[in-house]
Amino acid sequence: MRVRITFAKTDLMRFTGHLDLHRAWERLIRRAGLPLAYSQGFSPHPRINLASALPLGFTSDCELVDIWLEQEITTEEIRLALAQAAPPGILILVVVPVDDRLPALQTVVEASEFSVTFLDPADDLDARCLSMMAAESLPRHWRSKPYDLRQLILDLRLLPDDDQGHRRMQVTLSAREGATGRPEEVIAALGTIPESTRVHRERLIFKETVLAAG
Repeated sequence: MRVRITFAKTDLMRFTGHLDLHRAWERLIRRAGLPLAYSQGFSPHPRINLASALPLGFTSDCELVDIWLEQEITTEEIRLALAQAAPPGILILVVVPVDDRLPALQTVVEASEFSVTFLDPADDLDARCLSMMAAESLPRHWRSKPYDLRQLILDLRLLPDDDQGHRRMQVTLSAREGATGRPEEVIAALGTIPESTRVHRERLIFKETVLAAG
């Protein structure tokens, strides 16, 4: 049985990396008493598939994970068991069954939509965003490799200020294999220190409809 879980990663887990989050899910499923399935072969691995790595320090309320169970259980039973066993920082939102023949989540993610809150004053943010979107290219380096950040920015727009008067923007970035845009690179290209912002993933965008129940 394959089920797809939508969950939130909150402030209490925002400094948990992708590999540690995978391990946290394995522990969570065990604590919940669910019959987690394992891969076949000499070195079996738990069948857990996270959709897209969330960079360290970010939060989200749209994360997706597929898990495989060895027996059929109602999704409501699964949701309740996971919600009761979840550690601080993980909130279980939705559980649905999916067709086992669907492709792996990470192979069909096309883009991610983020909101960025600027904790320091950013009075000229409007002009900086306009200049960025008007640029033909934005040469950057990631791990010593050159790339064009502008080609990875699918959309960028300003949002209303938050209750504390902090400036906010929304950016949609390519998340395809070999062409993934990173919000911290956009923030740095705007002339702001990434550490002076808060980034929240709002939405995962897929190449095709992969959220349908089985």
